[in-house]
Amino acid sequence: MPIKIRYAAKTDVGMKRTHNEDYFTLIEDEQLFIVADGMGGHAMGEVASKLAADTLNEFYQRTKDEDATWPYKMDRQLSYIENRLVCGIKLANFRIFDAQTKDPRCKGMGTTIVSTLVNGDKAYVAWVGDSRAYRIKKDGTNKQISRDHSLLEDYKEAKPDMTEEEQKNFPHKNVITRALGMRDTVQVDVRKFDIDDGDVFLICCDGVSGMIDDVNMGKIVHEAGEDLEKMVTNIVDTANKNGGVDNITVICLRCTMT
Repeated sequence: MPIKIRYAAKTDVGMKRTHNEDYFTLIEDEQLFIVADGMGGHAMGEVASKLAADTLNEFYQRTKDEDATWPYKMDRQLSYIENRLVCGIKLANFRIFDAQTKDPRCKGMGTTIVSTLVNGDKAYVAWVGDSRAYRIKKDGTNKQISRDHSLLEDYKEAKPDMTEEEQKNFPHKNVITRALGMRDTVQVDVRKFDIDDGDVFLICCDGVSGMIDDVNMGKIVHEAGEDLEKMVTNIVDTANKNGGVDNITVICLRCTMT
């Protein structure tokens, strides 16, 4: 059954930062949505986040030609669609790492990335770092469908009985273990989902997820209904109201069976 996609996006500098190092984009003919959260001194974070998105866009345009060569081997455990997405993100990682070696001003820059691609009745989510993807059902039930690449998540995996209080007081919970540009190669996580009628896929930086808990995120999406502009505006406004300690970027895409 064909899927109709409607989407809205919004970014905001937040309440504490002086400039915005996030970047979002859409590769419309591929139905690929991207959020990147840059990091690095002297505004280099915004260079890294834009470079990541631009590289992915360039890679997708070039690989429309099926004879085009790819810079990385295919993973036989993944589909063609998953391999293409992973390969584009790996190339983005190398471009950022390479820029650091060639320009001293770029030293230490990097970015997280999260992307959602819709193909037929499937959604593919790929990410590196702690920018997140969520899936919100018709009734407002919200589930995080990415896993943060962070010290906290690694610790939770090693200690499954960790309490909510222990998680809250974990001393290094904002330390990420993976990002684009940290090394010349990167491991990209990718997952595939069957789309149900009315699903909203939400991708965002940690300036959103750190300010709004999953339950309230689901409520905001559910209450906005079909008004996607209201949806993203209310998410940004709530993140700012709750402190706005970082840049805030969100893309919401609603999937409807037609």
